[in-house]
Amino acid sequence: MWYVYILESETDSSLYVGITNNLKSRLELHNKGKIYATKNRKPYKVIYYEAHTNKYDVAKREKFLKTGWGKNWIKRTLSYYFSKKLGG
Repeated sequence: MWYVYILESETDSSLYVGITNNLKSRLELHNKGKIYATKNRKPYKVIYYEAHTNKYDVAKREKFLKTGWGKNWIKRTLSYYFSKKLGG
């Protein structure tokens, strides 16, 4: 399986979208500071993921989630999660 995932920094609440075929291992790498793009904002927690059987489908999904349309989709889809963080 391949996964597209969204991490949230527990330091500054920033989001990171990535893909992997081993979600547990990848999260450990992020939290150990081994991933350059996220090393300064660790620790992270997974707030969303999708499983796909094909690497190319998951890469296409990742690309979408990193666009403005995708970021809006994340906000709408996880609106309950984000509203609870704000005390709503």
